[in-house]
Amino acid sequence: MGELKQVADGVWVRQSEWVWSNSVVVRGEDGLILIDPGINGSELSRLADDVDRLGIPVVAGFSTHPHWDHLLWHPRFGDVPRYATAATSHLASQARERAQAMAAESASGVPLDLVALVTPLPEDGGPVPGEIIEHRAHAVGHAAVLLADRGVLVAGDMLSDVLIPLLDMRQDDQVGAYEAALDRLDETARHVDVVIPGHGSVAEGPEVAARLAADHAYIDTLRRGVEPVDARLGPHADWLSGPHRSNLEQARGR
Repeated sequence: MGELKQVADGVWVRQSEWVWSNSVVVRGEDGLILIDPGINGSELSRLADDVDRLGIPVVAGFSTHPHWDHLLWHPRFGDVPRYATAATSHLASQARERAQAMAAESASGVPLDLVALVTPLPEDGGPVPGEIIEHRAHAVGHAAVLLADRGVLVAGDMLSDVLIPLLDMRQDDQVGAYEAALDRLDETARHVDVVIPGHGSVAEGPEVAARLAADHAYIDTLRRGVEPVDARLGPHADWLSGPHRSNLEQARGR
């Protein structure tokens, strides 16, 4: 896992070796909010070391969506509220045992008793700063966090430079849902200089528009039912062939 890096005023990112996952640390009015911390137990512990060095208490956590790798926590972060959208909170509660099993299978040293313990974010946002942008692309209840005053969008599992847009096969018309979500993020991107994806490198400046364009292009080819040509599906991304094929088949209505 890399070092904790500051990408904007009061916003830090640390990347895991596991699928280039990004843990995000945001300074709020009362303290730090940890967004999607992960992945392995040793990495979570090192993230706690980094947070300790900042000298600011952790006051809350936030999960962008209900997939196991975004529902993790560590005792050193403290017994503080962990929030998500109402839909994510509901799904995480319903599928907690499955999330724990997947964490046990795919990561090491994860405190399984702390997986998926999230509650609905208060309507006023509670301690989580910025604007919550909820949609249903990739997962029901998926949320991005817009920190407009700092020019940052925490995008969850969208706008990645290493992962194609991955659809939720349990939902109808995920292509349409993805198009709608990207349209909303297009509006949001006008106010930011930095995009932090759930997986991959942080986008800055012109790269923000390039990420949006790449996801739009991929989804458009799915809409037309043709084979996408995308650098994220190159020779070193063979492990994406399964999700990619499912995307295309869903778009073709198979």
